[in-house]
Amino acid sequence: MKVVLVSAVALIDRDNRVLLAQRPKGKSMAGLWEFPGGKVEPGETPEHALIRELQEELGIDTWSSCLAPLTFASHSYESFHLLMPLFACRKWDGIPQSKEGQSLKWVAASQLRDYPMPEADIPLIPILRDWL
Repeated sequence: MKVVLVSAVALIDRDNRVLLAQRPKGKSMAGLWEFPGGKVEPGETPEHALIRELQEELGIDTWSSCLAPLTFASHSYESFHLLMPLFACRKWDGIPQSKEGQSLKWVAASQLRDYPMPEADIPLIPILRDWL
């Protein structure tokens, strides 16, 4: 089975809320909420993939030194296995804005379960909630 490496981030604002992005129509798992991020391209580290994805998807800049490894997801879907490190980030430049048609929402950690998420993301919720 093919292993896909995806890097994700919990952007945490001053009120300890986490940014979720809703997958747009036309993408797999459309309508589900997820942590921002994306596939790690050949030659990239997970941190550099996140920095690139945050610029492309949200129009914000951050740095490797601001990405703290928090936990990871390992989940088998029907056609691939997802390995997804989750980083925490509290410092970035700019205001997150939707650049790819996705809805964005700042959510209190205690309310993350109220948002339907991909199966791989669900086990990350209690870890993030306990950490915050």
